[in-house]
Amino acid sequence: MAEDSPFTVDADWLQARLGEPGLTIVDASWYLPAQKRGARAEYNAAHIPGARFLDQDAVSDPDAALPHTLPSPQHFAQYVGAMGVSADDTIVVYDGPGFFSAPRAWWMFRIMGVFQTYILDGGFDAWKAAGRPVTSEPTKIAPSVFHADFDAGRVASLADMRRIVETGASQIADARGSGRFTGVEPEPRAGIRSGHMPGARNVPYSALSENGMLLSKDRLRKVIEDAGIDLSKPVITSCGSGVTAAVVTLALETLGHTDNRLYDGSWTEWGGLSDTPVVTGPATAGPAKTGPAKASKE
Repeated sequence: MAEDSPFTVDADWLQARLGEPGLTIVDASWYLPAQKRGARAEYNAAHIPGARFLDQDAVSDPDAALPHTLPSPQHFAQYVGAMGVSADDTIVVYDGPGFFSAPRAWWMFRIMGVFQTYILDGGFDAWKAAGRPVTSEPTKIAPSVFHADFDAGRVASLADMRRIVETGASQIADARGSGRFTGVEPEPRAGIRSGHMPGARNVPYSALSENGMLLSKDRLRKVIEDAGIDLSKPVITSCGSGVTAAVVTLALETLGHTDNRLYDGSWTEWGGLSDTPVVTGPATAGPAKTGPAKASKE
């Protein structure tokens, strides 16, 4: 296992165990249009031997209007069971850059009851650059029965967030970049207001890793505390569509912070509504006390 986080493994550890029974490797890559990368095409061209591809869009709730909505335990179990994943497996997930979309898959597996789930530190880009084994051969899959044990208490809903913004009952850590958080940059999705939830703090997911490697615990703690997050109190993580919020969740859990939930609808839901309060500019101190919503203009 990786030295500083109980939730990551390094490339040497994984390479030494390729092909071991009970070890399942999952390519959970997903990219924004601006990244100009195709996750499925890249997987087909080259992946770690034995890896299965998890489509972050296909594993989401098919009936939801929002992107990447957490599926029901039944849908999740059906999807990953068809991938040949068992809840008894040791699962290692990865993405291209290291800590972008893989933590979302890590979080989903864990809240569905698979606690022996880890993330490949450095990601596939570093794995490939180091000349480690890759293949374009399709992974042979024998479907399995996956038993999900869903922990609904790790997910925050819109109703939860309305209450938290009103009362300041929990801290909110927003994983989007500072430009989107402050409202200086427009949202990448049409019809979504710019800015952040009142009382939220900005913890950009990209500040939690370096060269594809998760920061040390000391550096993670500094980034999170410098953002104004008190690690002795509850935290809700949020982002654009629920993907990179899990990077902050991973950092919190690495530091031993377990009183956290992920806001699955994230900014696409909150910023897409007309009756939710939105503020722009840097984060302000103190719990949010909001009155009637002040919808910012596009």
